[in-house]
Amino acid sequence: MAGHFEATPGGGASVALDEVEVAILRSLAVQLLELIGPGAEPAEGEDPLAALFAEGPSEPPSDPALARLFPEAYGDEGKELREASAEFRRFTENDLRTRKREDALAVVRSLDALAPVPDDGAVLSLAADECRHWLGSLNDLRLTIGTRLEVSDEDEGQDGSLYRLPDSDPRKPMVMAYLWLGALQETLIETLMPD
Repeated sequence: MAGHFEATPGGGASVALDEVEVAILRSLAVQLLELIGPGAEPAEGEDPLAALFAEGPSEPPSDPALARLFPEAYGDEGKELREASAEFRRFTENDLRTRKREDALAVVRSLDALAPVPDDGAVLSLAADECRHWLGSLNDLRLTIGTRLEVSDEDEGQDGSLYRLPDSDPRKPMVMAYLWLGALQETLIETLMPD
């Protein structure tokens, strides 16, 4: 999986993907959508403006991956910080979940819209606004996978244990996906950087 993003005119980016890469990216984005959960749609007859002012949860998620995607704003040391974090979460988490869902949906939709090129996979071309959705989703995918793998800062370095896993290790496929997503994320960031 050696594909990397390249800049295109107008602030966009493109990357060549084979069928397996498309399937992996799509599957991971769908799993992320399932993890984040459905959006809070207004019930039939409910005022849509009321949904804009609905309060979110005040407690952090119990799932470690969700807790990584929706971290505490002020930490959890001391009663005052816990209360401030709960207040912040109540008023921001719903919007953050919506944005993360929109990012993952943009990935799925752009992959679904690809026209395959025989024997070569396909070339994914993204406009500038699509790049931002992809960047957000790639980041969320890496955070989620990294949490599931219990990746630490030491694992990330070139001498880290992620690079030394034997092929027989059951974590190896997810580690390879984690590292590949990191390379995609890095090259996408590079395309968005001004010259």
